[in-house]
Amino acid sequence: MSKFQKFLFLFPCFFVLVIFSQTSYAQSILVTGTVFDENKESLPGVSVKIPGKNGGVTSDLDGKYSIDVNGESASLEFSYIGYKTQVVLVGGRNQIDISLSLSSEALDEVVVIGYGTTRVKELTGATVQVKGESVERLNIPRMDQALQGQVSGVTINTNSGSPGGSSSIRIRGLSTFGDNDPLILVDGVVYDSEGLNALNPNDIASINVLKDATAGIYGVRAANGVIIIETKKGQKGAKPKFEVGSYYGMQSTSNKLDLLNAAEYALIKNEMFIRGGGQPIFNNTDLKMGSNWQDSIFQDAPIQSFNLGITGGSKNSSYSIGGNYFSQDGIVGGPKSNFDRYSARVNLVNSLTEKLTLSSILLFTHEERSTLSENGIGSVLYNTINAFPTRNVHSIDGNYEYLEEVGDIINPVAQIENTHNRALVNKLVGKQEFEYKITDDLSFTNRLSYNYAMVDSKSFNPLVWYGPGKYANSAINANLDPVQVEIADSVFLERGASVYEQRATYVDLNYESFLNYIKEIDDHTIKSTLGTSVFRRKGDVLNGTAFNIPNNSVNFADISANTAQSGYLNSTGSYEFEERLLSTFLRLEYSYKYKYILSGIIRRDGSTKFGPNNRFGYFPSVSGAWIISDESFFNVKPITFLKLRTSYGISGNDQIANFAYRALLNGEGVYVFDDIITTGVAIGTASNPDLKWETTRQFNIGVDLQLFNAFDISANYFIKNTNDLLFSPDVSALIGSYGPGGYPPIINAGNVSNKGLEFELAYATDPINPIGFNVNFNFTYIDNMVTAIPDGVDYLPGAGFGVGGNTATRFEVGFPIGYFFGYETAGIFQNQAQIDNHTVDQQGAQIGDLIFVDQDGDGEINFSNNTDKTMLGSPIPKFMFGTVLGFNFHGFDLSTNLYAALGQKIIRNYERQQPYANQLDYVLGRWTADNPSNEIPALTTAINRNGVFSDYFIENGSFLRIRNVQIGYVLPKEFCKKFRTEYVRFYLSANNLYTFTNYMGYDPDVGGGGPLSAGIDYGFYPQARTIMGGINIKF
Repeated sequence: MSKFQKFLFLFPCFFVLVIFSQTSYAQSILVTGTVFDENKESLPGVSVKIPGKNGGVTSDLDGKYSIDVNGESASLEFSYIGYKTQVVLVGGRNQIDISLSLSSEALDEVVVIGYGTTRVKELTGATVQVKGESVERLNIPRMDQALQGQVSGVTINTNSGSPGGSSSIRIRGLSTFGDNDPLILVDGVVYDSEGLNALNPNDIASINVLKDATAGIYGVRAANGVIIIETKKGQKGAKPKFEVGSYYGMQSTSNKLDLLNAAEYALIKNEMFIRGGGQPIFNNTDLKMGSNWQDSIFQDAPIQSFNLGITGGSKNSSYSIGGNYFSQDGIVGGPKSNFDRYSARVNLVNSLTEKLTLSSILLFTHEERSTLSENGIGSVLYNTINAFPTRNVHSIDGNYEYLEEVGDIINPVAQIENTHNRALVNKLVGKQEFEYKITDDLSFTNRLSYNYAMVDSKSFNPLVWYGPGKYANSAINANLDPVQVEIADSVFLERGASVYEQRATYVDLNYESFLNYIKEIDDHTIKSTLGTSVFRRKGDVLNGTAFNIPNNSVNFADISANTAQSGYLNSTGSYEFEERLLSTFLRLEYSYKYKYILSGIIRRDGSTKFGPNNRFGYFPSVSGAWIISDESFFNVKPITFLKLRTSYGISGNDQIANFAYRALLNGEGVYVFDDIITTGVAIGTASNPDLKWETTRQFNIGVDLQLFNAFDISANYFIKNTNDLLFSPDVSALIGSYGPGGYPPIINAGNVSNKGLEFELAYATDPINPIGFNVNFNFTYIDNMVTAIPDGVDYLPGAGFGVGGNTATRFEVGFPIGYFFGYETAGIFQNQAQIDNHTVDQQGAQIGDLIFVDQDGDGEINFSNNTDKTMLGSPIPKFMFGTVLGFNFHGFDLSTNLYAALGQKIIRNYERQQPYANQLDYVLGRWTADNPSNEIPALTTAINRNGVFSDYFIENGSFLRIRNVQIGYVLPKEFCKKFRTEYVRFYLSANNLYTFTNYMGYDPDVGGGGPLSAGIDYGFYPQARTIMGGINIKF
């Protein structure tokens, strides 16, 4: 491999600086000239050399070069990353000026893999690269959200649409009870998915996704795949270039629920009470529209960003510096639900000597986030949906309306006003890396990376009164009198407004050293990587709660201001943890004529999360590729490239709590000695010294082909089996495994299989043409199934339905993780004769009730056990599509991004099954004598079985979303030069423009807290529709 390729192996965004000059020969000619790009601008950093010879020169800041050649018949080779290599005959000339054109050869693009880089053509694994421009153009706050729909096999679900909300990243399906997120590396520094808020999307140069067993070089951390993010870098020998970008937009809710208005509500509720044997609650049902609580909660909210970047370099160094300000208010709560981010980035590369290079990266982020209660029972949107449209936000006396009839529904506007949650995050991420070229074939890299975060959070809980009997009251009456707490016989203390404060610091240190060896011997190429890694994560958390904050005011919300008598009732807490991972790894790769490629990886990991019996694990993988189109017998002209590849490997997972293998004294140690309650310690978690690694075995076979030098196609079939799942079973305290306040032990039990197909298609016209078109399409099919559970257990229960209702999800052999389990319906009883003649005994059935299916065939519906329940669907999509379309015409550009997920189900769990709670207007089609519906049961306050968990509460969650539409215009070069700029682009953009779906909830893109709670909608905070305008300037 040439020096250029070797340098790219470590620094893909840099250009070659050849360290040896060309030797002089007899009759040599000095050739000088200037290299230009496609826009006739000077191009620094271009490699200029004699073909087949070592050495050479690079063009300077003005694109100029000077080189000695041997005679008139010599040739010069000009090469530059991203441009077509050109060879020019000297022909006795002393000056040669040349213009390079952009390369459209996707096969020669460099992608980042574990501890190195390679060309797309030489990849043996299922690896996909997304360029930074594709992320930046979407103007989406988080990198992971921008990745949705751009890579096959990668599922991104939004956990919350609120500002600063997180997402769930799944590569090739759900595989574990624990953390399903992939390993995320930013310039080699370990990130967690929650921390991606700190990353400015404008800083990203490329995103490389490793999906199969070739990610095994990262060992225990690669079971869920690997995402490698590279930030922007400068160019050696380049003049300083400035880039400024800004956008401003307004957000609004993309959807509102079709709830009953006041007149409809009064009609329905009267009917319910009359059918239940009571009296109507409204004498007058002509109440018009009434209060629209959604209009009171949702609002238009601004979003804005300002970005500045500087890149350049000298002969021996390069730099890239960036800064960004981003601000987003929430469409619910406005400033009570907002996110602000200030970020700065410095990326430096210095060639200290001809052989020694120092790379330094520093990322700093300051975040401020305010949050509301969301995505759960009792959240703001949950209360909004269920609030009565016959009541106003404020009562006649000017106070907030109490909504007294239902104890667990409170006024959502008052809830927002009384919510004060704020978090500040300061995050510092860096890397210092030395690379020493021992020989032309061997290099040594020594790297220290760190990730430091300090998180300060504060929650103020004032004395509040939402009405009589409300669960959320902290005062005893409307006068906001505090609760009196008895701490001793006839001794009472006031428990006033409280504040909770916490400071958490987290530090990741990762030390890595590795050797890279590359040797070409005729048609044979050998590559190898040998290294070691020491990773340490440490956390310290200190928190406290103080009561009796003065004046019940957020202005005095600080622990130091509390007036609690003698500090009674106040409390403090703290904990710390440390985990370590010690690793060694080896990768060997052999290729013959770059046509037959074989690669093998072995990694040994030792984790402190396991006991001495199973602390170390070995994780091997092997992959290979055959470039069929390079064979002499291959003569299919339309197919310009064809590669077959396969891989198989084992990776581990240790994403469990620290000290999980040990018995811990974290139980509820409350004892009575001499009639006095004494707090002590007790065993909480039982020990399991034989706890071992969760392992994932993955097989992949794929094909890459190129048609007519224009269409790039990739397809994969994979089998991903995860064994020995790490989880805590629901063991009864009666058998002595754990006591009150304790936790079940973590064990290895259960297997999960994911099988699927992936397909990707890309086409783009030559980018230098004034008229162009590009398209990227990807498709994924995934089949998820549980293949084993613990011995002696039929299933593992999951999340519940309603308030204290039935268990709705399960982990069971033969079904997907977290599938929905309940009663299947078969219509509605239309009359008494149908009930009397029904072959199945359904106790308590009334006219207008749901008919349930007798699954076990015993002639009756059993509501006391699970014999008549069945699978009702899965929250996991079967099919996913993503499409990006782009057009450009003489400076104008138009693009759109589409995403679809098909086959998943969603539980409608945001309707409070209470007589006074509001409902969606589909209930207008309920069964009545005049409207014999066979889908929606009759409504009544009488006791019935219609509220048990059944397919009546499950909806098709499939959707197609227009994620982004953007139109832009680039000013002509001649016009830009008048203002001393190189590039100016104006654009208008719309995010989440429209979603095609039959789902009745706010947003079908429902994330979840865990594998057994996915697909349950409690009133999901929707992703906002955003209309914005922006400008990008380069000079």
